[in-house]
Amino acid sequence: MEIILIFVYAICMLFILIFSLVQLHLAFAYKKSKKAKPDSIAKNVQQIDFPMVTIQLPLYNEKYVVERLLNSVIEIDWPSNLMEIQILDDSTDETSDIILKKLAEEKFKDFDIIHIKRTNRKGFKAGALQFGLKASKGEFLAIFDADFMPEKTFLLETIREFENPVIGMVQTKWEHLNKDYSLLTKLQDFGLNGHFRVEQTGRNSSGSFINFNGTGGIWRKSCIMDAGGWQADTLTEDLDLSYRAQMNGWKFKYLENVLSPAELPVIMSAVKSQQFRWTKGGAETAKKNLGMVLKANLKFTNKIHAFFHLTNSANFLLLLIASLVSIPLLYVKYKNPDFKLYFDFGSIFIIGFLAISYFYWTAYRVENSRRGYFKYYPLFIAFSMGFTLNNSLAVIEGLMGVKTPFVRTPKFNIVGLKGSWKDNIYLNHKLSWITIFEGLLSIYFFSGIVIGLSIGDYGLILFHLMLSVGYAGIFYYSIKK
Repeated sequence: MEIILIFVYAICMLFILIFSLVQLHLAFAYKKSKKAKPDSIAKNVQQIDFPMVTIQLPLYNEKYVVERLLNSVIEIDWPSNLMEIQILDDSTDETSDIILKKLAEEKFKDFDIIHIKRTNRKGFKAGALQFGLKASKGEFLAIFDADFMPEKTFLLETIREFENPVIGMVQTKWEHLNKDYSLLTKLQDFGLNGHFRVEQTGRNSSGSFINFNGTGGIWRKSCIMDAGGWQADTLTEDLDLSYRAQMNGWKFKYLENVLSPAELPVIMSAVKSQQFRWTKGGAETAKKNLGMVLKANLKFTNKIHAFFHLTNSANFLLLLIASLVSIPLLYVKYKNPDFKLYFDFGSIFIIGFLAISYFYWTAYRVENSRRGYFKYYPLFIAFSMGFTLNNSLAVIEGLMGVKTPFVRTPKFNIVGLKGSWKDNIYLNHKLSWITIFEGLLSIYFFSGIVIGLSIGDYGLILFHLMLSVGYAGIFYYSIKK
C-alpha cells in the first residue's frame, strides 16, 4: 500500500513538473519575442481597404452592462455603412426591453443593428454565434461579451493583420477595468496576465497553436466555416473552434499591445462558476481534439505545447490527488526509513515551483514592480491550490461526458473601485456542499502542518500551509456576504 501511495504521488507531481517546464519554455519564448523586431505601426486610415465587418454581441440576461456595451460598440472607428452589429440576445429577463429602448435613441439610428431573438437557447453561446454567422453580412466577425468595452481603434488595429490570407483569427489582450477593486480581482488579474502575456505571445511567436479567448477577437468568416462552424458539444466553444481551425491550416495572430477592456468577477461564486466552465470545457475539448493533434504532422515542440495546452485542466485534478495523498505519506516516511531515498528524490519537484514562479515573474514585471510580485504571487498560488476541488470536479465531469448547461458569469458594471454587487439579481447565495468541503480541506491540510511539526518532518510544511491558506481563503470568500 505504501508503494502505491508513493507511486500515485510521484506520477501526479511528475505531470505537474513537466507542465511547469513547458510553461518555463513559453517564458523563454516570450522573452525572445521581445528582443525581435516589434510589429509595425498600424497603417494610416487612408491606407486601409475597409471590408465589411459584423460585430457579434452574444447576450443572456445582462441588464447591468448591456447599455455600456452598446455605447462602446457604436464608438468603434469604422465606416457605419461597412459595419453590421448583431445583438444575439437570448435573454429571458428585462435585458431585451433595455436593448429595444436603447436602440430607439437617436445616436443608434445611423447604424445597421440587428436585434436577434432565438426561440430557444439551443447550443447556448455557441448556438447563438452559429445562428448569427449564417445571417451575417461581414467578411470578418468581431466578438465581444457583455462585460467588454471595446476600444475605438479595435478594428483599425486588427483588420490589417488579415492582409495575410492565411490569418484566420486575431486575438487581443484583455485589460481589466476593475482589477484594483479587491484582493480577489487583483489575484485574477495576476493569473490572467500570465496567460495573456506569456502564454499567448510565447506560443504565437514560436509557431504553436493559440486560442481565441471567446471575446476581444476577430475572425475571418471563411475560416470559421472551413473549420466546421461553432459547435456546442463543449463548454469552451472558443478553444474547440481554435484547434479545428488551426488543424485545417489557418494561422492565428496574437496582439499583446492591442487591449480589450473588460470586467472581472468580484465575488467568489462568480469566479467559481467561471473557473468551472473554463476547466470543464478544457477537459471536453481535450477529449474531443487531443487525438487529432497527436496524430497531426506538427513540429515536436508545437505538439508538446498543444498537448499541455489542451490538458492543462488536468493539473487541478492531479494536484488534488497529490495533496490528499501527501499527508498519509508523512506517516509512510516516518515509519519506513528505508524509503528515505525515494522521498529525497522527490525534492526535484521544487524545480516545477521555480519554473512557474519565473513564468509569472516574467508576465508581472512587464509593467509592475518586483515588490508587488512578492506580495501577490504567494497568495495567487495559494488561492489557485484552493480551487483544486471545484476545478477537479469540472475535469471529472468533462472527461466522463457529463453534460451541463452553459452557466454565464454574472456581470456587475464595476469599473475601477466604484460599484456594488450586493443587489445583483443574478447571484446565487446558496451554500454549496463544495464550499463546505473546501472548509474541511483547509482543516485537513492544517493538520498536515501539525503532523509534520510533531514528527520533525518539515519537507511538506510550506506545501500544506499554502493548501490550508488557499482553501481557507476560498471558503471565506464563498460565504462572505
